[in-house]
Amino acid sequence: MENSYIYGRVLLKLSGEKLKADDSDSTPYNMDSIEEIVSRIGAVCDNGVEVAVVVGGGNIWRGAPASSKSGFNRVNADYMGMLATIMNSLCLKEAFNAAGFSAVIFSSIAVEPFAAKMDHEEANKALDENKIVIFAGGTGNPFFTTDTTAALRALEINADVLLKATKVDGIYDKDPKKFPEAKRYEKISYAEALEKKLEVMDSTAFSMCRDNSLPIVVFNFSDQDALEKVLSGDFSSATVVS
Repeated sequence: MENSYIYGRVLLKLSGEKLKADDSDSTPYNMDSIEEIVSRIGAVCDNGVEVAVVVGGGNIWRGAPASSKSGFNRVNADYMGMLATIMNSLCLKEAFNAAGFSAVIFSSIAVEPFAAKMDHEEANKALDENKIVIFAGGTGNPFFTTDTTAALRALEINADVLLKATKVDGIYDKDPKKFPEAKRYEKISYAEALEKKLEVMDSTAFSMCRDNSLPIVVFNFSDQDALEKVLSGDFSSATVVS
């Protein structure tokens, strides 16, 4: 099937919460939600887009809040978060494979036989072979978020763009769910995003993308057609950071 996609290889950053039914769901996984993710990503892969995924671990564990609220050692709390991303990556891999897609995991932490150790050359080879690549375990270091992991892995695989899936249609100057007058940015520079301390991604991720001229597109993954729109260059419900 012909398509008019403007990106050939993308890194998609998903939050762990996307694997749940909704924010009120107390269980970490919902199969309907997972199957919907697989369907949307699989559809663009069928049309020739090479997709790598970084998924967070927030549906299971968040290291920084646990450290600040419960007094956990931050290093160990973050290691727990890395393990959560590995569990989520295994879940996605199995869901992709069950749907007929070939998916592989590369982990920053040695967890054989669950996943291969991160190797950027092998990851690039897998993408060349039209496999869906899932990066697990964060960067392998505490104090770094999965946003930073997404920026790092996107650079390692020479992605055309970093796609950040969120719950709203782009970047706002304040929380649009709390402030109806919030302004959505259609386009914004890395420098302005950093200066305004916009919290859609952490400053390290923004800085890495800026220093390597990697564009970021922030969009609402809850919109069923949003991924297709963004890949086709329709940013009417997204924000482009460049």
